[in-house]
Amino acid sequence: MTDNKIDILSLFPEELGKVLENEPKYRVKQLFDWLHKGATFDEMTNLPKKMREELQEKTYVALPQILKKYVSKVDGTVKYLFRLFDGQCIESVVMKYKHGNTICISSQAGCKMGCKFCASTQNGWVRNLTSSEMLGQVLVAQKDTGLRISNIVLMGIGEPLDNYDNVMRFLRLVNLDDGVNIGLRHISLSTCGVVDKIYALAEESLPVTLSISLHHSNDKDRSALMPINKKWNIDELLTACKVFFEKTGRRISFEYAVIAGVNDNDEQANALADLLLKKLPGIPFHVNLIPVNPVEGTGFTSGIKNVMQFQAALEKRRVNATIRRKLGSDIDASCGQLRRQEMNL
Repeated sequence: MTDNKIDILSLFPEELGKVLENEPKYRVKQLFDWLHKGATFDEMTNLPKKMREELQEKTYVALPQILKKYVSKVDGTVKYLFRLFDGQCIESVVMKYKHGNTICISSQAGCKMGCKFCASTQNGWVRNLTSSEMLGQVLVAQKDTGLRISNIVLMGIGEPLDNYDNVMRFLRLVNLDDGVNIGLRHISLSTCGVVDKIYALAEESLPVTLSISLHHSNDKDRSALMPINKKWNIDELLTACKVFFEKTGRRISFEYAVIAGVNDNDEQANALADLLLKKLPGIPFHVNLIPVNPVEGTGFTSGIKNVMQFQAALEKRRVNATIRRKLGSDIDASCGQLRRQEMNL
């Protein structure tokens, strides 16, 4: 609720029906269709004017406003800085691949996890996003670009599992047949390792892809990069991953930012292979190697030669590893830095 108005975009059809209890069922469907096209009330032209006026009085549509938009001349990647209803800013990125169009969305305004290499967390956490604010990123991007988005990654600003209930509602909303209808198998959820919520996610029966931000193979060095490791260590994290696979049958993806002089030599590649092969025997997993984007204040960089050598060392151990293709290189498509500039953080 905002000013006692109902966040109408966050509602499932049956909940929408209760808001429109005096309207025929076909009106509920018409309204739902419009909402999931990213329409404003003024654009819902097949709804009676009186009905739209009543909706504006007691409900609101939580669509983000495009504050800034950058389009890559290299590969067509589109980066958005969105402003939310309370002035908070978040970022989303639309990426074009041969297999379809992917959007990377934010789940929080700011982040409290404190990972040392990440711009999104440098000035802390402000609030969780609602399910409608997450859905709104997808709807506005589709409407603005004219592209059909077929894949989603929750890898933008924020830790999705720290906003668990809203993220679960978002996943179910975006999957609805009459809505955006993006298959859950085409959605990846990235976490720095919120172990209790990984167990909860395993019980949800949602076949999403779980991506784990790992970035090191031992507790001492990982804790220095990622404070979450002091609460749940690597062994606890990988045990949760094993349970997730047993419950869902879904392959686990591990993200590994290859940082020059920190975690990028052959010895560390072999240590990573030892860890994953020992802790996840017989379980399919994939390592996604990420060249680090320079972030002001961290001093972290990547050498592409070292990234390629790291990949070769893993593959020599028969660990499936790929290097994330850097999209939008001319528009700085990594998350967090635009928000910092806009919010003067």
